[in-house]
Amino acid sequence: MSFELSSMWASMGALPKLVVLIILFMSVYAIAIGVERLIVFSKAKKQSQILLRLMSKLWQEGKIDESIKLCSDKKFKNSHLAKVLVAGLNELQYQADSKAPFTEQVEAAKRAVERATIKGILEFKRGINALATIGSTGPFVGLFGTVFGIITAFQGIAVSGSGGLGSTAQGIAEALITTGAGIGVAVIAVWFFNFLLNKIDVFTGEMANASSELIDHFIKLKQK
Repeated sequence: MSFELSSMWASMGALPKLVVLIILFMSVYAIAIGVERLIVFSKAKKQSQILLRLMSKLWQEGKIDESIKLCSDKKFKNSHLAKVLVAGLNELQYQADSKAPFTEQVEAAKRAVERATIKGILEFKRGINALATIGSTGPFVGLFGTVFGIITAFQGIAVSGSGGLGSTAQGIAEALITTGAGIGVAVIAVWFFNFLLNKIDVFTGEMANASSELIDHFIKLKQK
């Protein structure tokens, strides 16, 4: 009796095959999301590091307009810090041009960077919930296929009238494939989810620190 995957697939029922295809789709989708997010995060980190080096020089010279232009440059379009800083700088400039009181300028800038930070976090979390869903439901999808696979195996025993181990081993092995596949895709999804979530926490802290430094720097300029 052959236990090769090809022979198992050929002898599977329609429902277990459907479950295997669903799990295969879930695994490909989870890997695609994970890889795509890793690429996005890598670009954000690299561009933000370059931006901070350039911004530090402009801030020392008090060049607000040049700082806004730099943050708005397309080469920093993937930088999470650029989005937060440009929101705060634009609001500071608008409030200053409107001759608003200093305290209102600061509060308006804080609200602007908070909105930009929330928007940035939501952009980073795009697709993350799908990984959580796949990680939590993958084993159950596999178990669903296993249950029906075992039912099919026992139906075969009833029809053949033979209850020996040899006659049931292949049917049970075929049924357990879906459980193993479901657990496998869940492990992949959960690993990606936890790793990416930790990265998002780091980026959130960086955006909060950058916005805080921007406000503090603006206050120091006004106090000179």
